[in-house]
Amino acid sequence: MKISELIEKLSAIIGQPLQSAVSEDAELTGVAAVDDAITGQISYIEGAKFAAQIKTTAASALILPKDAALQAAASDRNIAWIEAPEPRLMFAQAIALFYQPFRLAPSIHPSAVIDPSVQLGADVAIGAHVVLQAGVRVGDRVCIHPNVVVYPESQLGDRTVLHANSVIHERTQIGADCVIHAGAVIGSEGFGFVPTRDGWYKMEQSGYVVLEDGVEVGCNSTVDRPAVGETRIGRSTKLDNLVHIGHGCQIGQACAIAAQVGLAGGVEVGDRAILAGQVGAANNAKIGAGAIATSKTGVHGTVDAGQVVSGYPAVDHKIYLKSSAIYSRLPEMYQTLKRLQRRLEGGDRPKS
Repeated sequence: MKISELIEKLSAIIGQPLQSAVSEDAELTGVAAVDDAITGQISYIEGAKFAAQIKTTAASALILPKDAALQAAASDRNIAWIEAPEPRLMFAQAIALFYQPFRLAPSIHPSAVIDPSVQLGADVAIGAHVVLQAGVRVGDRVCIHPNVVVYPESQLGDRTVLHANSVIHERTQIGADCVIHAGAVIGSEGFGFVPTRDGWYKMEQSGYVVLEDGVEVGCNSTVDRPAVGETRIGRSTKLDNLVHIGHGCQIGQACAIAAQVGLAGGVEVGDRAILAGQVGAANNAKIGAGAIATSKTGVHGTVDAGQVVSGYPAVDHKIYLKSSAIYSRLPEMYQTLKRLQRRLEGGDRPKS
């Protein structure tokens, strides 16, 4: 599309006119990272610390912050620019104008197995070898890719997408505009066993899982149902690949949970919390709203709202940084300790 067309469409998305400078209304063919962009592509600069990239990029257009120096630098190189309050967000919006992920056309593949009791909304797309069991309800414009299995009495909200080979267990409730990526399993049995003299007695997991609107679950992630009650993932929360959410967890709204995070049963996570890669949380741990746990943090108790924690076991991030700085000096400190110990024991007295 022409640069002017892109500006018009982005203005419509944000609901107000955009400031821009376009000397030539060139045609744009796509988007790219600023260092990789070629003529005909648009990229973005997030702030002044990346100013040097304007001098080297081959992009035909840039999305820039409200920064006169950056905008002047782009104009000097005859690069069209668009001003954005959040350049990275607008770049994401631009990507969506050039690219949409593959989606099945509305239709039902003849190899799909659909129980007569299933309720299908309008314009649904159901791929090859999909199985929809008794009592399933499917909303309007839902897209179900091949080999998906949906167990009885589950619900899929409008416009939700289930990618290939995902499995939705019984009575799971998935809201509107959710995305379940390939291989994910939602509503599987929680890890519930009672110890006895003869081994482990299986506690049946009679609860269910609720995913509120706008939740995304990454490839090969699992969300378990509890013995009683529900496991709930709040509105707009995003789970990366290979995440495990244990039985009875309560995850708030707009959380971000990165790859290989594992939450044991009954963990509570407040709204807008961020759990970085490989974070682990023990049974019934509580992570407050807006808290951040950095990579590989182990949470065993309570993390206060807004707190940033690191390490195993989790401590305040500032304490963790100080401890990390000391860690590299431990061999030197150990030798000093041994010398002091010998002096105290009289084995290393100074010569007279």
